[in-house]
Amino acid sequence: MAAVDPHSFTEASQPRTRHVSLSLYLDFSSSTIHASGLFTLERPHSGPFSLDTRSLSIHGVIDPASRDPLPFTLSSPDTIKGSELSITLSNHSSFFITYSTSPSSSALQWLLPPQTFTKSHPFVYTQCQAIHARSVFPCQDTPAVRIRYSARLNIPSQLSAVMAARHVQRRSPKNDDALDVVLPSPWCAEGRVVEEFEMEQSVPPYLFAFAVGALGNREVGPRTRVYAEDVAAVLDSAAAEFAGTEEMIREGERLFGPYEWERFDLLVLPPSFPYGGMENPRMVFLTPTVVKGDATGAQVVAHELAHSWTGNLITNKTNEHFWLNEGFTTYAERRIVEAVQGEQRAALNIGIGWRGLNEDVERFKDNLEFTKLKCNQEGIDPDNVYSQVPYEKGFQFLWCIERQIGRPAFDEFLKKYIGTFKFQSIDTETFIDFLKANIPGIENQIDIVLWTEGTGIPPDAYEPDSTIYKLIVSLANEFINGRMPREDEVDDWQGQEWELYLDNLPKSIEASQLVDLDSRYKLSESKDYEVKVAFLRRAISSGCKTYYNEVEKTLKGVGRMKYLRPLYTALVKGSGNEDSKVFAKTLFSEARECYHPIAQGVVEAIFSKHL
Repeated sequence: MAAVDPHSFTEASQPRTRHVSLSLYLDFSSSTIHASGLFTLERPHSGPFSLDTRSLSIHGVIDPASRDPLPFTLSSPDTIKGSELSITLSNHSSFFITYSTSPSSSALQWLLPPQTFTKSHPFVYTQCQAIHARSVFPCQDTPAVRIRYSARLNIPSQLSAVMAARHVQRRSPKNDDALDVVLPSPWCAEGRVVEEFEMEQSVPPYLFAFAVGALGNREVGPRTRVYAEDVAAVLDSAAAEFAGTEEMIREGERLFGPYEWERFDLLVLPPSFPYGGMENPRMVFLTPTVVKGDATGAQVVAHELAHSWTGNLITNKTNEHFWLNEGFTTYAERRIVEAVQGEQRAALNIGIGWRGLNEDVERFKDNLEFTKLKCNQEGIDPDNVYSQVPYEKGFQFLWCIERQIGRPAFDEFLKKYIGTFKFQSIDTETFIDFLKANIPGIENQIDIVLWTEGTGIPPDAYEPDSTIYKLIVSLANEFINGRMPREDEVDDWQGQEWELYLDNLPKSIEASQLVDLDSRYKLSESKDYEVKVAFLRRAISSGCKTYYNEVEKTLKGVGRMKYLRPLYTALVKGSGNEDSKVFAKTLFSEARECYHPIAQGVVEAIFSKHL
């Protein structure tokens, strides 16, 4: 039996799922979902049929025509892949599953009212990338399989739901919504409402997403509404930050072709959301830390928007080819930023990325496999090797091709690539074949094998060359001699300039120098988390405990892994700093329940490596 994906039980010889119709009863009191799903396959199948699950209780599998039970087994859990649900089919092209999720579902975070902005209502949301959709519903949880779906979410009537799908209606529950679902109370109980959604375009399972809470919204464009918890200050600041979204969508269309998803709505989640953004189609999920008050947070929106073409339309076949999603999207994001916010902003973005790439190549110096664009992830949890490599090395590869053939020719190539492979999942080899066919002789101009299969950073990668980038790096290098930037030199700096400056400071600097820098520019108190965390990480690494209160506030205040990973790593890495290790463990034990399960796992992996 041939597996399709090292992270899935999906078998190559078995038919693909084409559509799933879900009825989901959200029980906030027990942090569980009681559910049923009608699964439709691309063709009839006889024999074993495999689905991925994690922490699901399977109550039954039923023939939808005869209502007879179908035999099934659920394997003992694999640490990475979860449990294989194997169903015995007899010329079936559809079947019905009833099941319940677990409070420990790795995709779901259930928040109590005190953990939300409103402080008065609970909240739940999903994060299914990379391999967590299987903890919400049984599925062929690989990006090699694209599905369409419909969903009925039964929720408390004082709450509302959003989903990465078209909203059909909000209505009263009906008895035939949820046949055979094992429920703690009746589906049609008083005080419940159904929100109905439909996703008519095929998407990989990791793009399945919903959120439920006391939500409000603001219109910011003809295709865009900003959603968040119904707190005026949160909604107003988010609407102001993302006011330029329509201009970015139009620029994306000019560069990459028509926007295929109709709506581009944005949801600002509570602070525990583990990523900067998640490109769920029609409804991008965002951390509140991107609402900075200066519109630079819109760069995260530009990245998630770019995924509408590269990632959502064309998808990496497995996580081993993740750079096809993220390298292309990082390139596309910077083209959009350059057009809308100017070349200087794009150059700073590239400079920060260059620094991040170098740091992550250093991070994987003992396992260089994960510095390759196409890497072997057999037996590897993709969350544990998540890094800037697929983003920034992938960007550098594409930027190298652009420099080689010229931007107009590369733009033409990109549009043809997107038009050829939209709504498909592909691998690196497919891309390379297409590249060679459409840019004849490119393999003689660029070492494609070195770029895609080689470790580290290739020699023709390109450090940014802009005036502002070189000025900031030069100022950072002078810091070792005690030269602090003058106020007239930083007058017009925003968060990105400070982030680039801090990231490029020499490694060996005295704690007293950082205290002096902070006393002048108040970086540890910055409302821009990129700046604050870059400063706090340097302070921890220099042995400066002056800022431990700020570290504690930060790690208890947000759950974005981009901040958790460097701060916890700085606290526990190396020998001789036992106090900071104890501090880190105590902090995590107190903050753990405020983090999404994916973030909890990442911090635990850091501890297991360094403690």
